[in-house]
Amino acid sequence: MQTGLIETVAIAAAAYALGSVSFAVLVSRLMGLPDPRSYGSKNPGATNVLRSGSKLAAALTLIGDAGKGALAVFLAALYTGESPSSGYDAPIAGAMALLGHLYPAFHGFRGGKGVATAAGVLLAINVWLGLGVLSTFAIIVAFFRMVSLASVIAAAFAVFWAWSLFGLAPVTPAVGAIALLVVWRHRDNIVRIARGIEPRLGEKKT
Repeated sequence: MQTGLIETVAIAAAAYALGSVSFAVLVSRLMGLPDPRSYGSKNPGATNVLRSGSKLAAALTLIGDAGKGALAVFLAALYTGESPSSGYDAPIAGAMALLGHLYPAFHGFRGGKGVATAAGVLLAINVWLGLGVLSTFAIIVAFFRMVSLASVIAAAFAVFWAWSLFGLAPVTPAVGAIALLVVWRHRDNIVRIARGIEPRLGEKKT
């Protein structure tokens, strides 16, 4: 069905609320681990949770963060009856879920970097889009051993993949917004990369 402005705003707000649920914080609390915002990079994401020594907690965080992004897209598409890759509301819901993850209302607006949530959103919008972005991410990590660099480059390529698959369909601007959010959240990493001091995999963060 075609939704009106009020319904679109309601969908966006609900998706933001869903994205605001921080699985890094919740999983850590349930498993009796320290708050991920208090150690390491202080980033409430799977990579930092792994520094607690619990691989299970990190895996659950990764699944939860990716899953909430995918769920936001799925529920919006289910409600509107539109395809996630051709309608407006589902891509908007995905972008708002990512915004909620980055700046969660339930956790003092201190969120993660958004890589897992963005991946979940893109896979839910279109599997080939998601796989193209994940492949780009994996290639950059393999060559440079920098997750931050891979995240930024994969975000940029997300727009390319979206345009290649869908042209100027509604999904492309939403993917562009997602890419900008991920790059913005990695702005400090970009500065460190430019200075040559960004740690690689296996190196300690300075």
